[in-house]
Amino acid sequence: MMSPERVKVVVIGAGQAGLSVAYYLRRFELAADEDFVMLDRAPGPGGAWQHRWSSLRLGTAHRVNDLPGMADLGLSFDTADRSLPAKQVVADYYGRFEQHFDLRVRRPMNVRSVENAGIDLLVRYEDLAPQPIEEQKARGLFRRRKTFEEPPAPAAPQHEIAAQFLVNATGTWGSPFVPYYPGMADFAGRHVHTSDYVEAEDFRDQHVVVVGGGTSAIGFMLELEDVAAGLTWVSRRPIDWLDRQELDLEGASAAVALQDEAARSGRTLPSIVSGTGVPRSRRIAAGIERGLLVARPMFDRIEADRVVWDGDDGGMARADAIIWATGFRPELRHLAPLKLREKAGGVTVGQGASWNDPRIFLAGYGPQASTIGASRAGRMIARQIMAML
Repeated sequence: MMSPERVKVVVIGAGQAGLSVAYYLRRFELAADEDFVMLDRAPGPGGAWQHRWSSLRLGTAHRVNDLPGMADLGLSFDTADRSLPAKQVVADYYGRFEQHFDLRVRRPMNVRSVENAGIDLLVRYEDLAPQPIEEQKARGLFRRRKTFEEPPAPAAPQHEIAAQFLVNATGTWGSPFVPYYPGMADFAGRHVHTSDYVEAEDFRDQHVVVVGGGTSAIGFMLELEDVAAGLTWVSRRPIDWLDRQELDLEGASAAVALQDEAARSGRTLPSIVSGTGVPRSRRIAAGIERGLLVARPMFDRIEADRVVWDGDDGGMARADAIIWATGFRPELRHLAPLKLREKAGGVTVGQGASWNDPRIFLAGYGPQASTIGASRAGRMIARQIMAML
């Protein structure tokens, strides 16, 4: 068996956190494909933004901060065209960033596992790009047929790479969270998570229940107002409306502190909005005034065509679709062989580094989850790696 490729650093994920780390590694004169390798599962640049719905604009989403070094390209999200879909703008800017700094991101590559291999870490990943039929046959990439009639299923080419250090920057988009409620399996309509949402027109003339207390849920309510036949908004906690247009530094700092405390203690990370509240922009204030953005308490159960509240108040709301804007969890399944997860449900992380394995860094985890936090973390993580090389 051939020895695996070997580099100093593997960075998993080419979103805001991964690109930030890679930028600083290049500043320290590490070369892509020689000293470090970037692996990204997505088909193109843009991180999680490339998967978001087309109607989302930069002006209506959380602020997207510039990556470090983006000014060298004459680019800034503050001056970007806000008439274009945010996914398009971010993908364009990130792609130009990758090319300018010669990051040589390998995609689409799906990391299956990271394992201990002596002093090194062994990263196993597969190439998700379609392979020409003749090349598949030549490399023996067809699996054996289960039946005579069943067509052969091509297997993705498998690869291994050994590294001294690993930076996990996979974010959360690939790990959507949907809480369980009685009757979910009996629902005759559609369950749609934020990650599955494409456009409001998909819900034309339907009765829709939107679940969640953050900006995504609010955005869905505003988009669906003139499209759906009926709209019901429910939240697991009361909405903390803030009497200002944007989140201020004090509110952001408080949320970061809560995330940092949870990460350092190995607990499950709290949601960002639970620590910040929701700024009452003009668009949101207008929605509140006309009675659209008034959240009901969480329902108790789901039936075939409705959600139901038990208790003294009771009540029901018809539902053809339930949109679960209930957030995401860190995508860490591929790190399971390293046994980093604590009994409290999280991974113990401080200053971007795993406290259980000094070879592992988690960029964009916990307090680094915002675009500005990810940029700062990139510099911090790159400095720690260089100090140990």
